[in-house]
Amino acid sequence: MLADRTQIFTESVIREMTRLAMQHGAINLAQGFPDFPAPDEIKEAAVAAIRADHNQYAITWGAKSLRDAISAKTLRFSGYAPDPEREITVACGATEAMMAAMLAVVNPGDEVIVFEPFYENYVPDAAISGAKLVFVPLLEPDFHFDREQLRAAFTTKTKAIVINTPNNPSGKVFSREELAYIGALAQEFDTLVITDEIYEHILYDGNTHISPATLPGMRDRTITISGLSKTFSVTGWRIGYLIAPSHLTNAIRKVHDFLTVGAPAPLQEAAAIALGFPDSFYNSLGEMYRGKREVLLSALTEAGFPVFRPQGAYYIMADIRPFGWGDDTDFARHLTAEIGVAPVPGSSFYSHQELGRTKVRFTFSKKEETLRAAAERLLKLRVGV
Repeated sequence: MLADRTQIFTESVIREMTRLAMQHGAINLAQGFPDFPAPDEIKEAAVAAIRADHNQYAITWGAKSLRDAISAKTLRFSGYAPDPEREITVACGATEAMMAAMLAVVNPGDEVIVFEPFYENYVPDAAISGAKLVFVPLLEPDFHFDREQLRAAFTTKTKAIVINTPNNPSGKVFSREELAYIGALAQEFDTLVITDEIYEHILYDGNTHISPATLPGMRDRTITISGLSKTFSVTGWRIGYLIAPSHLTNAIRKVHDFLTVGAPAPLQEAAAIALGFPDSFYNSLGEMYRGKREVLLSALTEAGFPVFRPQGAYYIMADIRPFGWGDDTDFARHLTAEIGVAPVPGSSFYSHQELGRTKVRFTFSKKEETLRAAAERLLKLRVGV
């Protein structure tokens, strides 16, 4: 009675760990949402939009005010201004944006290259769109890719490659040189590049976000996805967007229309205002998360975890081997139920799950007191104690 595609993927492991955290009263360092308030300015803008009666359908592909703001923001940070009328589509979060992109460009049986570890949604996106995923590993400890291995993944069946930079879960920020190599392969094999750039403004240690669409020859073959959830701490608003050349945008908009019709109208008006926040906001965002990163890195290290230091985003991958556990899922459940801190099993980010069996992922998108409370609980794990 069920469609075969539903057998390819499970429910979200991240959301499952959130439910377990609630069940056991654990501190939720599994799901990447802030437990601190969104900026007052964006909340007040949303209230004002509701009171101004922006409460009916916006244009399906996005309110003009928001599409204009996305164009201006892209010019400000990436150096080019996509056409708001023909190249920008507003979606219900980056999650829907990725699904709309895949459904718009992928035919059943097309190959799509994905780096692993990957954000867990990419597998169901492929199953629903009929894509065949081809996985290329990011190699530890710095999560670089082997160039020859990547080249070998491209074939005449390759329709697209998905790039998530900064990367969830590893925190890797792809360098200009790496992206240029990927771009050269995309042009050589005539493939598309679909980028997930939702963490574009959360960067550390001098790392710089490079949008692949800005590289030579790439704008006409790149679908850029981003949104407001992470930058403005409004994960529940579900405001994302896609930037793509017009011939791709036409197809994306048709798919988006019949997936969700449109994103919430008053929140789109507030989003348009938020994208115009001054440089000081974006600078303070990086500083805030840099401090949180250091708190959790210190806590995990003191508890006995070897850690992978993230270059961007707000997650830390940690090695569980010093604690003698051979299975990441069992360890994550133990940590949640017995220690009171919920992570995500590392295997959920890998197609070759054995590569993640020795890891778990923690988020530091939390108040400092939340992170320090987690640190106290994690000390119960300390090796040798």
